[in-house]
Amino acid sequence: MENETKLVLDVNENPKKIKDWILFAIQHILAMLVACITVPFLTGLPVAPTLISAGIGTLCYILFTKKKSPVFLSSSFAYLAPMSSALAVGLIGNQTGNNYLALILGMVMVGIVYCLVALIIKFVGTNWLNKLLPPIVIGPIIMVIGLGLASSAVSNLTSASGSGQEYNLIAIVCGLIGLVTTALSSHYGKKMVALVPFVIGMASGYIAAVLFTAIGYYGFNNDYFKIVDFTPLINIFSADKIGIASFFNYKIFVPNDPESFIFLKFNEISSFDWATIGEVALLFIPVAFVTICEHIGDHKNLGNIINKDLLNDEPGMTRTLLGDGVATAVSGALCGAANTTYGENVAVIGMTKVASVNVIILASAMTIFIGFFTPFTALLQTIPSCVTGGISLILYGFIASSGIKILIKEKIDFSKSKNIIIASVILVVGIGGLALKFGPADNPVIEITKIAVAMFLGIILNLILRDKKKEEPKEIE
Repeated sequence: MENETKLVLDVNENPKKIKDWILFAIQHILAMLVACITVPFLTGLPVAPTLISAGIGTLCYILFTKKKSPVFLSSSFAYLAPMSSALAVGLIGNQTGNNYLALILGMVMVGIVYCLVALIIKFVGTNWLNKLLPPIVIGPIIMVIGLGLASSAVSNLTSASGSGQEYNLIAIVCGLIGLVTTALSSHYGKKMVALVPFVIGMASGYIAAVLFTAIGYYGFNNDYFKIVDFTPLINIFSADKIGIASFFNYKIFVPNDPESFIFLKFNEISSFDWATIGEVALLFIPVAFVTICEHIGDHKNLGNIINKDLLNDEPGMTRTLLGDGVATAVSGALCGAANTTYGENVAVIGMTKVASVNVIILASAMTIFIGFFTPFTALLQTIPSCVTGGISLILYGFIASSGIKILIKEKIDFSKSKNIIIASVILVVGIGGLALKFGPADNPVIEITKIAVAMFLGIILNLILRDKKKEEPKEIE
């Protein structure tokens, strides 16, 4: 692969100073943080185990890929619908509760699918997969992944998590301060400033939010200015609760303790039969192929940035899929959420040109630590959504732009009607939100997500629309 990008730190290189190493790692944590903790917020899963699982899963991936690929893994949005449905598997009538075993079983199934595909690739090669998922399919799918998150970024930017208002101009100002600071730091910054733009941007947005909250809410008692909610920090240090758990969450994996990790309370798990196992399989396995597509796209994108073919050379798709699959199975067993490669962290590498895998290892270790360190977990929960939303405008846009970059790099000819049709269908279906629901529309038994539908239609069109021997170029109006 041609050396198109000059890296500040290559995959096998380390920062010269410890403080730089720590800052680079913190930047990766901040980049993945929003999406990582949003998944448990939306599903009711605990935040701390999700953070710990992200760190452990990433270390599993790095072990399997022999430290050749600087990828960070964390909780996946693609499994939100299957996760919600799995929690209700086996519950009858007005019965309440959550079937956590169904959730864990589903994640293990996803891991098995990844490992099976990896083994097929090991013995058969990647030609069949490259034929199913060529650049004309992968590029638009990556664009859909990025643009599909656009509404989430804007929604976060416009809301004030402290006051609970869905639209707040002060929140927008704080988010835009973070956005502009990140952009200026990345574009004009020198030395370390240019290498940690997201840390600087997040910090500036958070400081602005704290100032508005302190002056407007606490000073003048105006709810509109309550951008930061300090409740998580206040709760752990309240007079009646302060203790060892206020600093270190040592009960997180202790079974049958009232404050422990709920998944270990197996006395609450309902019994399973083969029909239930089949139901769980139908929920999770189709989505596994979607995240495999996301896996391929992220690795192609990262490969373009670091000038390495991660899928066909070292470490190779067999190892990357095995690492991702094992990480998902482990994460599912620990917290119930699937891990997936994070485009946000690929975007960080793309903007900073710091590709050191040891930075990722440190970020993983720090993520595990903060999952147990109660004050830091609480502090992270006080970061307002508007600040993360402002930063996400760059991160999600970078993901979408990476899809365009793949199309340009592979020299996809859009004078051919086949390429126009495939890209058009994927973009409209994915961004428009065409999902297939089986069962009641408000509570479907099975739901194939918009990205899955877009991918499947792209694959089908690519297979049935054969290249013409000689096709006259057509003008695009």
